[in-house]
Amino acid sequence: RCGHPQGRVLASRLRGDGRAPGVSFVGPSSEGRIAPMQRNPITPAGYARLSAELKHAKSVERPYIVLQIEEARAHGDLKENAEYHSAKDKQGMIEARIKWHEHILATAEVIDITEMPQTGQVIFGTTVTLLDLDTDDEVTYQIVSDYESDAKQGRISYSSPIGRAIIGKREGDEVVVVTPKGTRTLEISEVEYK
Repeated sequence: RCGHPQGRVLASRLRGDGRAPGVSFVGPSSEGRIAPMQRNPITPAGYARLSAELKHAKSVERPYIVLQIEEARAHGDLKENAEYHSAKDKQGMIEARIKWHEHILATAEVIDITEMPQTGQVIFGTTVTLLDLDTDDEVTYQIVSDYESDAKQGRISYSSPIGRAIIGKREGDEVVVVTPKGTRTLEISEVEYK
């Protein structure tokens, strides 16, 4: 159970059942108590994609950059060797990306929407069809994590303005959303658990 009031609200909205996402303990805090590690919701597809990216970075990109560094070293003087410095910079970026992926995957809580009770409520992982009442345009989005969001692909983050506005709502509900493009009034036409 999450101890912070806003965390409980967010957790109940994400899961739709009032239960907080899983919490792992990472060690003593500065006050001597055990500090919880925040779990990050992610869809099964998002978890698989990030796992594949991590595997590729470790098994393909990392060995390749090591070879580039070795080749650049063979050219001699490292002080004035632009190839060597470029390869070391690339190595640093690859290592940072690997660490980021490892952290995200270690703190991920995979939420499979197909295993959740179908209450008709918008929760993390649902696919929602929205009708813009100002323009009569209809758009469909899946509610996903920040790491998976891509509006052009029909995936928006639960923490985006639209995501925050529709989490917890049901079919037929209207919401007013303040977006970078202005204020929009949206009606939730359909909620799918697929």
